[in-house]
Amino acid sequence: MRMPSAMLVYLRTFLVQASWNYDRMVGTGVAFASEPILRDLPGGPEGSHYREALGRANQYFNGHPYLTAFAVGALARAEFDGVDHHKLSHLRKALTGPLGSIGDQLIWAGALPISSGLGLVLAVTVSPVVAIVVALLAYNSIHLTLRTWALFAGWRAGTQVAQQLATPLLQSGLRAAGPMTGLVLGFALPLVAAWLIRSFDSGGLIGIGIVACSGLLIARWLWPTLGSTRFALVVMALALTGSWL
Repeated sequence: MRMPSAMLVYLRTFLVQASWNYDRMVGTGVAFASEPILRDLPGGPEGSHYREALGRANQYFNGHPYLTAFAVGALARAEFDGVDHHKLSHLRKALTGPLGSIGDQLIWAGALPISSGLGLVLAVTVSPVVAIVVALLAYNSIHLTLRTWALFAGWRAGTQVAQQLATPLLQSGLRAAGPMTGLVLGFALPLVAAWLIRSFDSGGLIGIGIVACSGLLIARWLWPTLGSTRFALVVMALALTGSWL
């Protein structure tokens, strides 16, 4: 992959969800991101190979948006390697599940709550400004590193995707995400709760009990996918914002 093409593809991976739809999910976004690489196929943009490859790239695909770059690189490399289109179709299907699962574990259940918890701790112990800066830096350092790794790892792998997805660093991240999230939030939530109720009277404590019961009701019956952790983070963030205002 030539560096100008690689940079353009990398920037385009940030837009894979811009054309999201129920028919192809992020498939059109994958084609959009892949297009600069596919221009270098034999015959160039005017050739049949380019048009056919772009058409195949525009098929259904679903996965975590931060790891979609892995599919972009792997599928484009398979096109350059002359892989049969039936095998390409199987490769797309094979990538959908793992990329969604790995991304959810690393980001939504890992980097996001860890960065949020770290921000909450700093907000009540240092300052809100420091909390925002550190939380954004922590989250985006993981986010951007993952995107960059995904694109070039996918390009190196081609059809040998299992080797790249089994890399020790990635597997270590998956193993550490859950315990780290529990550790950070287990420290952050009681600390923030104590900070919030430090000057509450009996009426305020009753209000806290009502919020807690509401959270249990929502997480248990009305919106099970919300989860208690996300609910607690949202409530605390709103409470902190209100107290600062």
